[in-house]
Amino acid sequence: MATAAGVILAATGIVTLGSPPASAATCTGGTSSDFNGDGVTDTVIADPDATVNGVKNAGLVRVVLGGGKGVSEISQATPGMNATPETSDHFGFSRTSYDADGDGCTDLVVGTPFEDVAQSGKQLVDAGAVYVIHGSPTGIGAGSTIEGYTQTQLDPTTSTEAYDWFGYTVRAGTTSTNKPYLVVGVPGEDVTVDGTTHVDAGCIEYVQGTTVVPVNEDDPGVPGTVEGNDRFGYSVGGTNRYFAVGSPGEAIGDQEFAGGVAIFSHTLSGGLPTPLVGIDQDTAGIGGVPETGDGFGTSISMTNYRPSDQTYNSDAILAIGIPGEDVGTAADAGSVEVVRVQPSGTVTQVTSFDAGSTDVDGNPVPGDFMGQRVTIANTDTSVVTSAANIRLAVGVPGKDTATVKDAGAIQVFRPLDTAIGANDRILTRGSGLPGTATARDYVGMALASGTTNLYVGVPFSKAADSSKGTLYVLPWTDADGTTSTGTKTYLPGQDGLPDAGEAFGTVG
Repeated sequence: MATAAGVILAATGIVTLGSPPASAATCTGGTSSDFNGDGVTDTVIADPDATVNGVKNAGLVRVVLGGGKGVSEISQATPGMNATPETSDHFGFSRTSYDADGDGCTDLVVGTPFEDVAQSGKQLVDAGAVYVIHGSPTGIGAGSTIEGYTQTQLDPTTSTEAYDWFGYTVRAGTTSTNKPYLVVGVPGEDVTVDGTTHVDAGCIEYVQGTTVVPVNEDDPGVPGTVEGNDRFGYSVGGTNRYFAVGSPGEAIGDQEFAGGVAIFSHTLSGGLPTPLVGIDQDTAGIGGVPETGDGFGTSISMTNYRPSDQTYNSDAILAIGIPGEDVGTAADAGSVEVVRVQPSGTVTQVTSFDAGSTDVDGNPVPGDFMGQRVTIANTDTSVVTSAANIRLAVGVPGKDTATVKDAGAIQVFRPLDTAIGANDRILTRGSGLPGTATARDYVGMALASGTTNLYVGVPFSKAADSSKGTLYVLPWTDADGTTSTGTKTYLPGQDGLPDAGEAFGTVG
């Protein structure tokens, strides 16, 4: 059976594209999240635990079109998806967006890493799938061109296997040569080297234009050594010139799960993206000491950096979360590393800090998990990069308030400040964020950003006013306390959103 999108594969319910859809000349673009191409920013809100057609934890994504143009709901039950909602698929677990087809309308990529895939009479549990839902001048969702891929369908040189978690993380954008790229994390991939299979070593699938290639730590030049439980691909981040891949399970010496990060250029060499450098806490110039359970690279985020001697953003700034870092006697207090990446592959530490660093608000506390999520943004890429235009938000989901346990917090920094603690600010519900702090809100578990806004989700709260989840959208100027233009709060049942949710507000 054929459709305009390609061929429906009945065994898996996945759609593969025969050729890219035609460009829609009426899309004007102009923002990085503009699914109907009208020049107004749209907001993506996931609920990977949502019930769909009576199926628990099937998951869905809602897109709030800017300018009051409505709300679209996308799930595996969406017409054209040609998939079936199943228990614990968690559609929407990961998300990213880019203009995949160059038509001026942003396209949404949704990872479903716990998708079970039927193949050769077997059910491959948690093999995973990725969907690309194309925007159009009429919006996104029902009626959109939709591509769906298992790992093998995206890359025929690979095998779809149980527990691969294909789509656990996704990152997309456009290279400096205007080619769309997509990085898909597959942290559960087993990698065989010299006859030995390393379980959960992990890999990524890298897509640039028509090039689709798997990358793991056994490929030429790729930093690290293939080992069981490395989870290469657990986290990804990128800019138009570079991308980075986290392996929080990487062993450093005899320290298990110490973690590492590999950095690549989008320049293809021998069919592969060019490996530049690998870093961990045993790398010269990088703060800290590798220890078992640190989880260096559990979360990473990258943004553009323009040096004063350049007319373009030749470099990048990479933030790395280390949530399992012990600080003194405070187990799992957490910490953060920020580095600058240059075209040569040279990596220079910008700052390394934890809650015990000079003048940083707060104190190291066991179980705070500072760095469980990080997001960094350049608020103005048209000028030389300075402390004025780089912002970093760090999730501290285990942080207690004076009266509430595990309420969680976001800590905002200017990482290029000479003293990292000079201008930091802690945001909790009721102080910097709307709402009231409640036990086990775990604020800081859902975090993302763009050039203008910081997105803070509270998907796990059971507070009466937000028991289905919440998303806060703060202008960066509000987040760092320089203005008070107002935070936008998204709640189920308001602003045209259905009054339903289980983990509404999942972002990052």
